[in-house]
Amino acid sequence: MLHETAAELVSPGKGILAADESVATISARFAALDIASTEESRRRYRELLLSAPGIEQYVSGVILYDETIRQRARDGRPFPEVLAERGILTGIKVDTGAKSLAGWPGETVTEGLDGLRERLTEYRSLGARFAKWRAVFTIGDGLPSDACTVANAHALARYAALCQEGGLVPIVEPEVLLAGDHDLARCGRVTTGVLTAVFGELARFGVDLAGMVLKPSMVVPGTVHEVPVDEVAEATIACLTGTVPAAVPGIAFLSGGQGAALAIAHLEAMCQRGPHPWALTFSFGRALQDAALGRWAGDSVAVPAAQAALLADARAASAATMSRCAA
Repeated sequence: MLHETAAELVSPGKGILAADESVATISARFAALDIASTEESRRRYRELLLSAPGIEQYVSGVILYDETIRQRARDGRPFPEVLAERGILTGIKVDTGAKSLAGWPGETVTEGLDGLRERLTEYRSLGARFAKWRAVFTIGDGLPSDACTVANAHALARYAALCQEGGLVPIVEPEVLLAGDHDLARCGRVTTGVLTAVFGELARFGVDLAGMVLKPSMVVPGTVHEVPVDEVAEATIACLTGTVPAAVPGIAFLSGGQGAALAIAHLEAMCQRGPHPWALTFSFGRALQDAALGRWAGDSVAVPAAQAALLADARAASAATMSRCAA
């Protein structure tokens, strides 16, 4: 069943909507638009996303947060049921966030392994079919350190093994952060090192690669640099080809702070360089949500316009994956 679910998540023309922001994160985004952050306002916003007409044409799964997976639509249906009725898989963020890595200033390790087996059992009972764990890596002077890379790769592998034990497909998300003044080549070297470590640990813990999805960052320079879209595509594909086994069914890229248009352009350029041994698709959060959140801004009258904005970006991302990409 894990293989089938993983394949479904990266099925042709479909990607994953990341709607798993913590209460603190979504509250900060609401505050920027003068939206009061309450459990009800967050519920209304998430319902706007999950009920967008026709979203199932472009989205195979939605990653939720602990609060959201327990919430219900206005008609009383749990959100996982709303998604299932539209043929969309429910996912759940299960890490508890990146915390300072002791002894290594400026670096973090993602926590949440304690009690994870029991939480996965509960989430599965609530309707989850897959899970997500994010590790972050900063590029800087001497960063990321070997200690940071090893600690996070180890945690990702333990998480993935626990997911598969519990019948959930793990989305493995090693994010090399966009912020910094590094060039494209430096990002490529760091991403290669991170992915090499991650797949080494996945093998050590016996993770079934055909029953997982990789969610990496694209190989992009720091925010002070600009390079052509084709160069990003070539660098990213070269990195993945040298590190990601063909047994992995699909790679669903995070947007990593890129705007929708740029993230989609990079995705399309990579797909056009296919066929690849894995399906290439998207697992975007802000790149799919920003326009919709701005249109909504807490106003119930603006829901149709907000949903139209979400669908426009999801449609464009879907089209990018179909440009020539093959599993």
